[in-house]
Amino acid sequence: MPERIHLSRAHVTTVEEELVLEAMRSGWVAPLGPMVDRFENEVAERVGVEHALALSSGTAALHLALLHVGAGPGRVVVLPSMTFAATANAVRYTGAEPVFVDSLADDANVDPQLLLDAVDQLIAEGSDIAAVVSVDLFGRSADNALLETELARRDLPLIEDAAEALGAHRSGRAAGAFGLAAALSFNGNKIMTTSGGGMLLSNDTALIERARYLSTQARQPAAWYEHTETGYNYRLSNILAAIGVGQLLRLDEMIARRREIRQRYADTLGTIDGVRLLGRGGDPSDAQDNCWLTCIVLDPQQHTASVDDIVADLSARGIEARHLWKPMHLQPLFAQARMFDNGVSQDLFRSGITLPSGSELDDAQIDRVVGAVQAHLTGVRR
Repeated sequence: MPERIHLSRAHVTTVEEELVLEAMRSGWVAPLGPMVDRFENEVAERVGVEHALALSSGTAALHLALLHVGAGPGRVVVLPSMTFAATANAVRYTGAEPVFVDSLADDANVDPQLLLDAVDQLIAEGSDIAAVVSVDLFGRSADNALLETELARRDLPLIEDAAEALGAHRSGRAAGAFGLAAALSFNGNKIMTTSGGGMLLSNDTALIERARYLSTQARQPAAWYEHTETGYNYRLSNILAAIGVGQLLRLDEMIARRREIRQRYADTLGTIDGVRLLGRGGDPSDAQDNCWLTCIVLDPQQHTASVDDIVADLSARGIEARHLWKPMHLQPLFAQARMFDNGVSQDLFRSGITLPSGSELDDAQIDRVVGAVQAHLTGVRR
């Protein structure tokens, strides 16, 4: 069998190797150092925010942002149901109650009007909302400009989960630049990686200073180890930051390759009746996306193929594909959580497939994926 094709594998070159070697030879083999400082400054400049804090994960960034706005027991955080569990888990870490909102059919991002209606209903019912979290799915920014404006009118903070969207932009602003704070992820499968890591972004100096303090075990400025409250071990190491510096140098190159891959899928699978590319049917097009992952959605009226069967078939052919995120309100962990439902996220989960999209993939590998999907759909199509 030919080499397995992965969904989104880390794409690392000699650029990153040389920077890691430089970091090691500097002696800063620790959670602090010049590569951490450089990485924070360069990401902040890229996104267009004043401050960045390099952390162990995007989840840690969300957790610290939510703590800053006072999320905790007796309070509510409103967030999309269609997301990776990390977004909702960060809410649970604080003890706050997650309340979920459904998606837009075109790109799976949260339905902004449904979210605002949910917020207004919760306020009318007397709920104490600590924050609203938006999520930029699959490398495409949600309508954060609208949410930012409307939530400010309601005196509510917006926190942007931009874990999947570094390099994307919308309304003239980069993903990660909206709201009070934003979280990035550098997990191994993201548009760029530090092998594991994340970053908290904000223009709020006090927020970043407080998060920096909490992320280093809340150590007080004393000559000995002095602690007055619970802290967290959330900092990113100097070695991992060196990988991030190298990846950031290559970010535009990697986005360009993922864009080529998406276009290849559009030119082949996107021309099949009853198959659409997620996010390509509306306005704006994917020209502003970082094209992290390309997803197709099947029309159940035209295709009897189940997503389960297609994913299993591709796996048997040595190709990794996955369902779209299973909505949080369908997860057993959050079965009791409140949901403002329009049915879209559930339909997308049942009919959507995420295809291999990594920037290290060559054209022949993408053609293998296309051929396998075409063969399956042709075999079971009505």
